[in-house]
Amino acid sequence: MTNHHHKEFLGFLGTGPAIGIPEKVWKWLACPKVKVDEYGRPIEAPYGMRKIEAKLIDEGFNAAIIDPDYIGKYTPTAKALLFSHHDYFAFGPPSSTWWGITKKEPVNYKSFQELINRPEIAEGKKHGMKILVGGPSTWQWLWREDMIEKLGVDTLVDGEGEKVIVKLAQMILDGEELPKYVYVSGDDVPSIEDIPDIKGGSVNGLIEIMRGCARSCRFCSVTLRPTRYYPLDKIERELQVNVKAGIKHGVIHSDDVLFYGAVGILPKPEPLIKLHQLVKKYYKTIAWSHASLAAIRYSEEKYGLVSKLMEIVYQDGNQNYLGVEVGIETGSVRLAKEIMPAKSAPYKPESYPETVEEAFKIMHENHIIPAGTMIVGLPEETEDDVYRTIELVDNLRSYRSILVPMFFVPMGYFKNKDWFTRVKLNDAHIELYKKVFWHDVYWAEDIINKFYMKGPLYYPVKLTLKLFLAIAKRKMKQVESMLESKLRK
Repeated sequence: MTNHHHKEFLGFLGTGPAIGIPEKVWKWLACPKVKVDEYGRPIEAPYGMRKIEAKLIDEGFNAAIIDPDYIGKYTPTAKALLFSHHDYFAFGPPSSTWWGITKKEPVNYKSFQELINRPEIAEGKKHGMKILVGGPSTWQWLWREDMIEKLGVDTLVDGEGEKVIVKLAQMILDGEELPKYVYVSGDDVPSIEDIPDIKGGSVNGLIEIMRGCARSCRFCSVTLRPTRYYPLDKIERELQVNVKAGIKHGVIHSDDVLFYGAVGILPKPEPLIKLHQLVKKYYKTIAWSHASLAAIRYSEEKYGLVSKLMEIVYQDGNQNYLGVEVGIETGSVRLAKEIMPAKSAPYKPESYPETVEEAFKIMHENHIIPAGTMIVGLPEETEDDVYRTIELVDNLRSYRSILVPMFFVPMGYFKNKDWFTRVKLNDAHIELYKKVFWHDVYWAEDIINKFYMKGPLYYPVKLTLKLFLAIAKRKMKQVESMLESKLRK
């Protein structure tokens, strides 16, 4: 339970091990504790958990989100303990990348291991408490069946849980045997009417505007879900819940914000303009969770839409930049055509590197700061593909951004593929990571100085980030010196 100092993208640090500073300091920097009420209920909680909580309450069940430090108050009498986590065993792309490079356990992994080994959970199981696991990383338990047995997990729920959780909760109360694994599909996929409004504040004011994505990239699990748009009145009700909880800053969440109200994959100005006007009516500052680079380019070239949206975002003077995560994935045209042909649409896959550069230019000009993720070690990847990505990184140097190369993790249509951490990094991969490092250090210093963590409240966090950058630069220079020395020999 954390809000990352109300800076959503600081959460990336929570997926790594402590580097250069004590672990306590690292955890404070990445994932500080959140405020709770007298019952141990967090003022802000993860959005997905808020949805499940709301659905159970709406259906008449006694349910609440409880901070992990307070679950001991409830396990003696609770009928069920439900877990949700973005990355249970640190198999996700950021965590597995940190782990693979540093050979150290990420703090999110260590924290979850500490939680599930608490004696109060074992005591609850002795009294008949059921344990259900859900959330976006449920799939990771299928790789750790030993942990299913050790913790005594009764049911894994893989997918959107708003409908199935009601059935499971009633089965628990009725004393019926639970299924070991539930994969949400068909009639169990919730419609807009099945998805409840949250009843308490969400972490960093995150509010969902739609579900699903029409691009059908083979490595992504989101494309397996149908596309559904939230109506503005539903979005407004959740904004009001967050404002009532004292939350003044928020994240607009979708797997591509610019797809809201779209026709297929073509963004439409009117729904997006109305959406941003609505959100800025309630929040002082906003961020986008995700946006696709092709949609950014198309929206601006066709309608000047990105510029229009930023006018709405910046016009009240409360913010001067907008953060977003974008998926670059690769600089290789060959790979782009092979695994994500619709990623560049409506532009041709052959022009994908150009689309990336154009989108980064548009974002730079509009003070949008992207965290650009790349996938290293895709099943079809060759060394030449990596060098094409290196070329793209060089071409992006002029644009304010943080680049994040991550190991391939088998999700979406690649679920049965071999894991990249079994493969040794080659010289091309090492060169890519070096290029990305110096790009990120250069722009991180600029972002911290000009945009990020404004005001005295954030001074300790800002100072710690600067210290971390200084340590990282020194260590990288040492590594490069060592590599050069080996080459000379």
